[in-house]
Amino acid sequence: MISKKPLALACAIAVSLPFAVHADEPAPTTVVITGSRFPSAESLEPIGATVITRDEIRQAGVNDVNQAIRKIGGVFGRQSLDSSPDFALDLRGFGTNGPQNMVIMVDGVRLNENELVSSVLSTIPIDTVERIEITRGGSSVLYGEGATGGVIQIVTRKDPRYAQAGTHGSVFGEAGQLRERDLRASLAHVAGKLSFDAAVARQDNGNYRANSDFTQNSLSAGVQVGYTGGRAGIRVESARQDSRLPGALSMAQFQANPRQTQTPNDFGSLDTDRVNAFAEVRVGEVDLAAELSHRERDASLNYFFGPDLSVTQYDGRQTQFSPRARWLHTLDGGMLNELVAGIDVIDWTRKTVSSYSLSDASQKSKAVYLRDELRFDPAHDGRVALGVRREIFDKDYVDAMLGGVPDNGSQGQNAWEAQGSYRVLPQLELTARAGQSYRVANVDENSFRTSLSLLKVQTSHDLEFGASWGDAARKVSARVFQHKLDNEIFYDPTAFANTNLDPTRRRGVEIDAEADLAAGWRATAHLQHVNAKFTEGPNAGREMVLVPKNVLTARLNWLPGNGQSADFGAQWVDRQRYGSDFDNRCAATMPSYVTFDARYAVKLGPWEVAVNGLNLADRHYFSYAYGCQSGIYPSDGRQLKLSARYDF
Repeated sequence: MISKKPLALACAIAVSLPFAVHADEPAPTTVVITGSRFPSAESLEPIGATVITRDEIRQAGVNDVNQAIRKIGGVFGRQSLDSSPDFALDLRGFGTNGPQNMVIMVDGVRLNENELVSSVLSTIPIDTVERIEITRGGSSVLYGEGATGGVIQIVTRKDPRYAQAGTHGSVFGEAGQLRERDLRASLAHVAGKLSFDAAVARQDNGNYRANSDFTQNSLSAGVQVGYTGGRAGIRVESARQDSRLPGALSMAQFQANPRQTQTPNDFGSLDTDRVNAFAEVRVGEVDLAAELSHRERDASLNYFFGPDLSVTQYDGRQTQFSPRARWLHTLDGGMLNELVAGIDVIDWTRKTVSSYSLSDASQKSKAVYLRDELRFDPAHDGRVALGVRREIFDKDYVDAMLGGVPDNGSQGQNAWEAQGSYRVLPQLELTARAGQSYRVANVDENSFRTSLSLLKVQTSHDLEFGASWGDAARKVSARVFQHKLDNEIFYDPTAFANTNLDPTRRRGVEIDAEADLAAGWRATAHLQHVNAKFTEGPNAGREMVLVPKNVLTARLNWLPGNGQSADFGAQWVDRQRYGSDFDNRCAATMPSYVTFDARYAVKLGPWEVAVNGLNLADRHYFSYAYGCQSGIYPSDGRQLKLSARYDF
């Protein structure tokens, strides 16, 4: 049972800080990213960052955060297994463990769970999102374990000091093929330095396959106050999901009818509740901030094996407290220095009730980090940054049904980073990064492993060099990167358990390009090339499974300024090894595929009407298969949708 004291403390922070400081109110500044876990000026944005704005989300016509990250941010996503829109995201080619090798933050709070599940983003009302920030590459210093592939931050809260006064809102409705219906409403009120916002949503989708219906109801509400030197607030979110589970197909079944199911009775549900209190204040040159959050996650899975029903229930709780401070000051000669220090404390627990397990699991982590960045040559945007982190994990796992204590103990891990950039020409900037990141085995991995010993900590030595050429009208950026991993934590199909792999490596190239082609026309593209291989052991030189070598995402936007808008996108995903093909002996690979989507919208006063299409070519393909030409989860077919939105 989680104590109610953290929630009381959150309320106390939010209420008391407005009266604690009497510094002068800062003038509004342009905020582009929170790379240092504080809002930063453009000159301090992290290397390799992609920012998706609220306007881009609306113009692309996406209905949830996960889809925005994939369609606009160019992040590869793998079809969800539970009919939900929460695809498994993967930065830099970590396959089925992609979600465990990246960190997702929502308003400064870590969303990752200590289990083998993807972060649930569809429960975040899309109309509350201000921006999404994607930083690729090792980020464990600021964000802790599992950040080898990078970090994705979703920012929802709006600053009442600079928001438009009065009452504003929107109502949105959409209907489409496959029995898709989406209803959303949002409302915001700003009165001086006090603001309130709320959003409700209902999603229903019959989806592409038989037995894949999905229903979700969500609610989000927040209140915050701006005051001299800062702001504070609290946000509450709640969501209820019901999913049918279509299961996997063999290759013969997929080719005969990709819409069929072999599990017509399986189903599941997920209930999530989150509360987050935050406070920010500036005292002279020092910024102070803190989040205190509590999350409850209850899941139920119901599988039929012939006439027998197997029910598994998971009851998870997580509380996080993250205070931090930043000293942003100017040195002699005009050099700007940013020193950030912080603490992350997380308490996670889960109870499992099933026919095969009655387990209690917990993990407590305590971390301290320090990072300093110096802008030493403002004329050439010269920057150098150094950072370190120390994190202690305490684990405990007991299964009353199986007996024994298979997972308990304490361990500490370190991360470091060094990065720099320099503008050698007015339009040419060079960048470099190096560091060490880490990942700790989660409760599911340690409870189903190959040996009596706990899985070792996965470590990665990260290296990256980049160059960026251009300006706001036309720009291209390229990064070459390498992640050398020891003790990578992965499911080994040859051992039928989770294990520490022999040394592996991710080596690749990322290219981002954007250009204004003509008046009202803009094109963007993201290419990721990854070579993921074993470097030692019996599989040395062989490719890792379920990692496409190339993923290319391109978009073309038309915004003539007369109330019309159009958005067209395409994504090509290269071939990849089947999930069981560790020795690369499977006679086939998963086929490559290309998908297209488009949206056309017209504004008529406060109304906007739009038509939207996904997988326009109705391509039959799959992005996940756990066996050699078997265990296939087909991806969605074509879907056409019509929507209307009213803003007030």
